[in-house]
Amino acid sequence: MEELYTYLNRITPISDQTWALLRTIFVEKKLKKHDYFCTVDKVATKIAFMEEGIVRSFFSNKEGKEFNKNFFVAPAFIGAYSSLITGMPNKLAQQALSNCTIWETDYANIRQLYNTCPDLERLGRMMAEYYFVEKELREVNLLILEAKDYYKIFQQQYPTLEQQISQYHIASFLGITPIQLSRIRAEKS
Repeated sequence: MEELYTYLNRITPISDQTWALLRTIFVEKKLKKHDYFCTVDKVATKIAFMEEGIVRSFFSNKEGKEFNKNFFVAPAFIGAYSSLITGMPNKLAQQALSNCTIWETDYANIRQLYNTCPDLERLGRMMAEYYFVEKELREVNLLILEAKDYYKIFQQQYPTLEQQISQYHIASFLGITPIQLSRIRAEKS
């Protein structure tokens, strides 16, 4: 749980009073590789701090083809943010790609604390801004960059991930086939 405290304070300082409240609402849990944290078509209620592990966020088309939207590498927060905010059914699944240690809470607990903890509300705003910018950059990069250039960005953004997950997942994230990814890797050699 101390890693959660450190993570939050790197973003913005959290008061001792806020931390005392936060530490009571999080419960440690384990996700095994391939377990789901969020599933599609259910309204999300939970958010978690991932202390250890890797999770992917993805959707499947009608033919069952999967498209990875994001990777979360510890330390990171996971949860179906759109569903949490809107109360609508979730559109993206979140699945563990490795064994994970998480600290989970009901999102309603966090929202309740916003009323009495302005430092926590500021933290929430700052995290939302960060994820908005990250999402926008990803969308722009997918549209304007060639796959080999986007692959370089992926390697910079996730320097150790390539050795930990399958080529299929990386290719899906980049919007290319595993064969195209193999060609890009061969060109670099």
